[in-house]
Amino acid sequence: MPAIGIENISVFGMPPVEFVQLAADLGCQHISTGLTGFAFGVHDYPIFSLRDDVPLRREMIAAMRDTGVSISLGEGCTVREGASARDFAADLDLFAELGAPRINTVSMDPDFTRTCDEFAVLAEMCATRGLRITTELAPALTIDNLPKALAALRHIGRPDFRLLIDTMHITRSGSTPADIAALDPELIDYIQVADAPRVPTIASYMEEAMFERMVPGEGELGLRDWLRVLPKDRVYAIEVPQRSAALAGKSAHERLGACVAGVRKLIAEINEKEKA
Repeated sequence: MPAIGIENISVFGMPPVEFVQLAADLGCQHISTGLTGFAFGVHDYPIFSLRDDVPLRREMIAAMRDTGVSISLGEGCTVREGASARDFAADLDLFAELGAPRINTVSMDPDFTRTCDEFAVLAEMCATRGLRITTELAPALTIDNLPKALAALRHIGRPDFRLLIDTMHITRSGSTPADIAALDPELIDYIQVADAPRVPTIASYMEEAMFERMVPGEGELGLRDWLRVLPKDRVYAIEVPQRSAALAGKSAHERLGACVAGVRKLIAEINEKEKA
């Protein structure tokens, strides 16, 4: 059974120590985190800063030690037009302090060549801190499909710079499970699991991705086909924000408990079929 994680966006700004405890309560081994909280307009959580609040960092590290939950992915290192990847040096130091093994980067700079060059700078900076790095493809980003993502990997040419595959993004970008099955599995370092309708029901792609995904196994993305071809020995991280359910009063424990159960059921079904 792959290690199960919960992605930061799924909890809408929940304070870090509470998030760690939630993951532990649900039997998950990992969480992802950024260094600052955001006002998602869902809960009245206080905005936190792991950059500025040294006692909070210590409390989070202690909570992770006590529960056995660890950070699987550091988030927030986005490449943007007119900004330098070198500006993330202090953030990378903090992710290393918090024990994250990798960070994820995406680009919102429309210049593909500059994007790749900035990714390469980030990869070098990560390597000096013992961090790996992934990049994520999504229809709304500069790296918006699998061929572009593979081109970025070739441009950078480092074994510690690999792909993050999000099941919603990879499906909506036009790839198929056969495309993933054809890849060297070592190119894939991290997996985010979510379900959704096959055809978008919300006009804004990012609105849907950020706020309204579905419990794994309850949508139309064909997750069984994806999970059969994705590497089994990776973190399977649940990225399922459900704003409407949260606003209707459904707790994070209830929402994400259903997602954890859904992922485990899918994996168990696949394992049973492969044994038969």
